[in-house]
Amino acid sequence: MHGLLPALKRGFKRWIGWRRLGVAASVMIIAFAVTTLVRTLKGIDTGVILTALADIPRGHIGLAAICVFFAFCTLTFYDFFALRTIGKKHVPYRIAALSSFTSYSIGHNIGATVFTGGAIRFRIYSDYGLNAIDVAKICFLSGLTFWLGNIFVLSIGMAIHPDAASYMDQLPSSINRLIACGGLASIAAYLIWLSVGEKRRELGQKGWKVVLPSAPLTLVQILIGVVDLGFCAFAMYLLIPADPPIDFLSLAVVFILATLLGFASHAPGSIGVFDAAMLVALPEFGREQLLATLLVFRILYFVIPFGLAISIMGTRELWMNVVRPWQERRRLAEACAQANLPKEVTPMERERLVRQASKR
Repeated sequence: MHGLLPALKRGFKRWIGWRRLGVAASVMIIAFAVTTLVRTLKGIDTGVILTALADIPRGHIGLAAICVFFAFCTLTFYDFFALRTIGKKHVPYRIAALSSFTSYSIGHNIGATVFTGGAIRFRIYSDYGLNAIDVAKICFLSGLTFWLGNIFVLSIGMAIHPDAASYMDQLPSSINRLIACGGLASIAAYLIWLSVGEKRRELGQKGWKVVLPSAPLTLVQILIGVVDLGFCAFAMYLLIPADPPIDFLSLAVVFILATLLGFASHAPGSIGVFDAAMLVALPEFGREQLLATLLVFRILYFVIPFGLAISIMGTRELWMNVVRPWQERRRLAEACAQANLPKEVTPMERERLVRQASKR
């Protein structure tokens, strides 16, 4: 028996591994979501969807857009908080905001957020002296902010309205409330564990070591995640049909569960997974009306930020790799002309002489 468990562990690592298991889980989630979505969309009248789109109040769409804007503003503090936690205080907020916005918008729309978002972060932060390990720490702490905020809001929502999750997880209200209490208890236990001592807050070894935020700072971390989710959920709440009525907290539970399923699937833009989860969890609404709501939300939360992030990154790369080198070459040529340097001087010698001339 003692030799069986190590053998199973070795066999799992050799033949399956966590990476393959994660890929298999993602494929299963996407396949189930697509099947559910296709079955749900049977008999949908596109004319009714267009009518439902026209029925959404323009003022609600405007307010939802403002909520999405503030949600992305809050999102910028994910990276800013992580940078301050690992001691990289020389990186200004504007760079943290740029990294948060572009890495999340592009990574979440393309899929495989861990890799795509990490690559974008590395591209931006490497200009400020951060290496791959620093970026990995930022990704870890940002992800921790996301999960702490989700668990806290979801636990509060399921504790008060356990029925809101029943359509999605197919569990009775008593079990959902028990899960919610477990989530709140786990956050409380985590805060207590952080308060025990600084040594316990160290994770990893040597260069990979990251020190977790203290308990008071973790409360700030949770608050960042809660405000971000609150704005996103309220944007959806503004777009949802007014009839039948639904309270904000119940919708927030459904929204967070759908978001987490989409995140776990690694599908580009959570497409299919998020939508299927929302349709399954809110059967009281007409399918056409709910699809119209999801379409507007996707435009506000996915399409527009994705286009902005691509434009920002494209403009940044053009500036850093084309415009700036051209300006540097032009400045160097003008300095050489002013210093009356001979043409046969080597580039290295020319640069040295230009620097001397500029100091005079």
